[in-house]
Amino acid sequence: VQLVESGGGLVQPGGSLRLSCVVSGLQFNSYGIGWFRRAAGKEREGISCISRTAFNINYEDSVKGRFTISRDNAKNTAYLQMNNLKTDDTAVYYCAALAAPGREYCPITSTDVDYWGKGALVIVSS
Repeated sequence: VQLVESGGGLVQPGGSLRLSCVVSGLQFNSYGIGWFRRAAGKEREGISCISRTAFNINYEDSVKGRFTISRDNAKNTAYLQMNNLKTDDTAVYYCAALAAPGREYCPITSTDVDYWGKGALVIVSS
């Protein structure tokens, strides 16, 4: 099983980035997908998740209205569109998968996760 994030980088405050997570080795449309992040000196936190059919979508309060999660089951790929980025969004962003065959679950906390990606670094700085 592999989850590979891409799309990170350096962006100015107020800018946008789109992260992608390409998943292989599992039946993608049976898994809920989550995005987590870990800032320097802080615990890893869940920021958004999407169930296998996108029926359930959740956002952490600090990213509501700025970030949008989506998925394309035909491409085995999940996305996180990040707009109006702030310096506090600087972190390593991780894609995660939770097995949920027939259910509309998605990983909200680290303990929910079955598989992790290796992460993509996002730096928001002027």
